[in-house]
Amino acid sequence: MKARMNPFAVAPDALSLMKDFSKKVESLGLEPSLCELVKIRSSQMNGCAFCIHLHTRAARAHGETEERIYLLDGWRESPLYTGRERAALGWTEALTLVSETHAPDEDYAALKPHFTEEEIVKLTLLIGMINIANRIILGFRVVHPVTPRSEAA
Repeated sequence: MKARMNPFAVAPDALSLMKDFSKKVESLGLEPSLCELVKIRSSQMNGCAFCIHLHTRAARAHGETEERIYLLDGWRESPLYTGRERAALGWTEALTLVSETHAPDEDYAALKPHFTEEEIVKLTLLIGMINIANRIILGFRVVHPVTPRSEAA
């Protein structure tokens, strides 16, 4: 994959808005491990290797296990996720695919036993934020900072 441009170099002031927004959303009080799971899942769905790489590393730094990271794509079938995490992941999928799902009532209702209304707003901002980041990275074909195996040898 060849990068189309480096938006961080071309428009640093504009991209700093995204970074600042991201930091602000992450400081609103949702647990870091949940935030990283949401960001990884949305990035998986969007196929954003850069963000998957970034957020799996961040998840590990927050104590997330390899097993839970590996099984995230199959969270519905795995017993490793809490009810709160399941509700958040369902909402993440619904909003990441909003043009297809139209944010179903059942996904919203699943949040109610696990999140306050304020937390639901914060979670929704987080999901929107990672989707913005995925679209910027994917749209400009920003290559993630890992050297491919064929070049590493």
